[in-house]
Amino acid sequence: MLLSLLLVFLGAVLPLGSEARPQFTWESEQVSSVDKCGYNSCPQTRDDMINVHLIPHTHDDVGWLKTVDQYYYGDLNSIQTAGVQYILDSVIPELLRDPSKRFIYVEVAFFARWWQQQNNETRESVRDLVNEGRLEFILGGWCMNDEASTHYNDIIDQHTLGFQFLKENFGECGRPRVAWQIDPFGHSREQASLFAQMGYDGLFIGRLDHADKDLRLNQTNMEFVWRGSPNNLGKTAQLFTGVLYNGYSPPSGFCWDISCKDDPIMDDNHLNDNNVQQKVADFIKAAHDQMKHYHTNSIMMTMGSDFQYQNAHTWFKNMDKLIKYVNAQQSNGSDVNVMYSTPSCYLAQRNRLNQLWNSKADDFFPYSDHAHSYWTGYFTSRPALKEYVRRTNNFLQVCKQVAALEFYGGQEVNTLREAMAVLQHHDAISGTEKQHVANDYAQRLARGISGCQMVLNVGFSNMLTVGSSLGPPEQNFCPLLNISKCLMMESYDTVVVLAYNPLGREVLTYFRIPVLGTNYYVEDKDGTRIPTQIIPVSNATRDIPERKGTRTDHDLVFRGTLPPLGFYLFFVLRKAEDVPLKETNTKEAEPKEDIILKNEHLSLTFDGVTGKLTKMQQLEDSLMIGLNQDYLYYLGYSGNNSKDDFQNSGAYIFRPNNSQAYNFSQTTLRTKEYVTMGDAMVREVHQQFSPWVSQVVRLYEKKKYAEFEWTIGPIPINDGYGKEVISRFSTNLNSFDTFYTDANGREILQRRYNHRDTWILNPTENVAGNYYPVNSRIFIRDEARNMQFTVLTDRSQGGASLRPGSLELMVHRRLLADDHRGVGEPLNETGSDGRGLIIRGKHYVFLETIAKSARCHRDLALQLYMAPSLSFMIGNGEQETWIQNWGVQWSAMKTALPENVHLLTMETWRTPGVDPIEDMGFLMRLEHLYEVDEDPVFSQPVTLDLNQFFKFGIHIVSEVTLGANLPLSELRRMGWDIIVNKQDTAKSTDNTLRVDNTTITLTPMQIRTFVVLQQDN
Repeated sequence: MLLSLLLVFLGAVLPLGSEARPQFTWESEQVSSVDKCGYNSCPQTRDDMINVHLIPHTHDDVGWLKTVDQYYYGDLNSIQTAGVQYILDSVIPELLRDPSKRFIYVEVAFFARWWQQQNNETRESVRDLVNEGRLEFILGGWCMNDEASTHYNDIIDQHTLGFQFLKENFGECGRPRVAWQIDPFGHSREQASLFAQMGYDGLFIGRLDHADKDLRLNQTNMEFVWRGSPNNLGKTAQLFTGVLYNGYSPPSGFCWDISCKDDPIMDDNHLNDNNVQQKVADFIKAAHDQMKHYHTNSIMMTMGSDFQYQNAHTWFKNMDKLIKYVNAQQSNGSDVNVMYSTPSCYLAQRNRLNQLWNSKADDFFPYSDHAHSYWTGYFTSRPALKEYVRRTNNFLQVCKQVAALEFYGGQEVNTLREAMAVLQHHDAISGTEKQHVANDYAQRLARGISGCQMVLNVGFSNMLTVGSSLGPPEQNFCPLLNISKCLMMESYDTVVVLAYNPLGREVLTYFRIPVLGTNYYVEDKDGTRIPTQIIPVSNATRDIPERKGTRTDHDLVFRGTLPPLGFYLFFVLRKAEDVPLKETNTKEAEPKEDIILKNEHLSLTFDGVTGKLTKMQQLEDSLMIGLNQDYLYYLGYSGNNSKDDFQNSGAYIFRPNNSQAYNFSQTTLRTKEYVTMGDAMVREVHQQFSPWVSQVVRLYEKKKYAEFEWTIGPIPINDGYGKEVISRFSTNLNSFDTFYTDANGREILQRRYNHRDTWILNPTENVAGNYYPVNSRIFIRDEARNMQFTVLTDRSQGGASLRPGSLELMVHRRLLADDHRGVGEPLNETGSDGRGLIIRGKHYVFLETIAKSARCHRDLALQLYMAPSLSFMIGNGEQETWIQNWGVQWSAMKTALPENVHLLTMETWRTPGVDPIEDMGFLMRLEHLYEVDEDPVFSQPVTLDLNQFFKFGIHIVSEVTLGANLPLSELRRMGWDIIVNKQDTAKSTDNTLRVDNTTITLTPMQIRTFVVLQQDN
């Protein structure tokens, strides 16, 4: 450890050896000769001076204390004085007035709205500013996304949406060179990897653990190269990263926004209050103080903050004076040189140094700003919204695929794209917004979903029609299937279920359809009956208030195999009379004998007295572990936030009142077992832990996982305490202090209890300080026994391993105090009935050998976030009628993709120079699902000819960067010399494709992005 810290201290200055540095020249910038944007627009610096790059900027949250609309228009200023339209209205004239001034803008969601409201004259003036580098887009995503709760698919999509707007309106000068994640609450290594693949040259961040930042300041280690995928993508995923000195605020005493209270520069010599001398002295001191913590002679000062520059004149007038008077002191021996600049110009100065940089290969989670203030609560905050976002991404991918396959280019798809992009904001999916803003976010998703339902109606209708002039019945959707609610199933005796599979390979999936009564059966297209099972809706489900008015009382379970990138129809029919369920098919509460759930892969044992899980067996390899699973809760600390010792638990911060989680009062569970109803494809144990915590544990035939479906809430608060509910799995595996979590649904990171890779942790919060974001999975290993215990989630949650052999996931939070981090209200979601929000979700549990585990969790994680989409049609005649008039199955593929390849993106795309009628452009992303050495077969590179898989012909126009805003052949990223870490085994590969070739190779964890045309075979 001491050696590694010594290297951290010395690495940025000593020539300890370096990797070869790619050639980068400023002349390689792909811009018009008349444009001076990007690195060509940077101001002159002085080698003999401390060059201070002033960065005029505003940070505009895409929703937080106010809704997106309220922020844009400046509504509800009683909550926060903020109106984004006025910022842009004010900044643009200031830039036009003085060619020396610069400004950066980040959130395209706001800028695109403002742009649409401008006349042509204003637009041309703004284009001139962009082409001259005086207005520069930094980051360029639709928003500045959260990095803990976001899925990589959503991160890519929201940046692609922003890039698309910038490219269409500003060309190459609108392409961002620098990523700007100044406010997210901790930073993900996967995010850095994705940024590098998008073509960014650098990244600047604002928040990291206070102890980590203190160490970096002391060691002059505020800038480094982040290795985003050290074992898979190598240099392709490396990114220069800088930590901002003042967060993203100005130095103390130099905030000149109308919302600030700092003195302006008063330079009239006839005034008694002339303060030029003092202001200049203070600024020069601030520059020297900051310079102590950075190498070389350039520093960056962020001149702005949240929603600033509504009156840009006050800012620029004072900065003009600051530049004038500070630079005038050079004649008196000052070594400080101040200028208007941008992050990309500052980055260019760093790159010209040709020095050796330190590197980092872990992430910046968890984040704390004080000893007792760990921002790990938001990993779980607003769990319903987090699940809604995950499920909506699934639906958006289906919508984009169907629109592309059917050449549909309507605005409805874009409405959902924009809504989903907004939800990735670091105060949206994070759950750290005010309640009325969370409601607005949900409404945006609902509107977008409604539009995409129309798209699917049109698309599926076209796919179903096989020469008949009669169109098929309208598609209906049931978004509340998870609580056994579907009005369609209450109203008709025959319903046709269309199940669309968005994956590029076949899937065997189980369907649970809510029905009224018990006398239902299912037939396939040939009229053959499909095995079914009828299961009563649980009492916990019946009590969910959102089911009000629903009459369905059973779930109809059946399974089917769906074609790749296609659909299959199932016919659900009801007979006249119900068949009563046999009472012998259930075992009621508190049996004396142990309950055993078993299929061909797994066996779960539940204690016959307590009703709790005690043992799990994987039958194929004869693996067995002791396993207890329980629900517990932490009491949220309730203080007054007057100092760190009295820090509350809140929307951002998780702080239990002690390290002990509380159990529920009863020691014996109310337990009910459902085993053999119908064809017994699924076996269930129903558990009641308390009046507000219940669970159903299921084993499905042919599935290697156990499903734990939990229903939590309303969390009681009549005792005056907020509560944070966890599901804890306790095994007899010896995992020591080590566990593993995913990063944004992709690569796996190793975690250790009370440990940080690059600095020595002083433990102050033994629970909250060991929580990490779990986007899709968490697991522990017993190397000696060759076992891995894995839990997959259906949404982002916080998770930890606080003792060997144990995993816990936080599933719900309800708190009564604000944590004093800005949102200004407790995280107290009251639900539709005002009694408290009820949350339902699922965990999926594997027990496997270590070598087999990746294949299990990679495959299931993919199937969960890209699950089949169900729609329902009124049954109109028998199957023969359907076959005569409409199709009953459809697929866009000739053969399935390899199991380690995923079709990540398929959407319509504007292709310059292509006839939009004759040739339809697609954006297509293909990814390798496995990491190096995860699986002996699937971790190998894979080569495939795209024209061998799709029924339509493919012509590749170009391969582009991950964000689809630059041909990959034109990408020239900055190179950085770094300290070589012998543990890094990955080598970057150049798989750039010739335009006339459709055979590609994917290496582990690689995503490749193509603009393609669909052609007849």
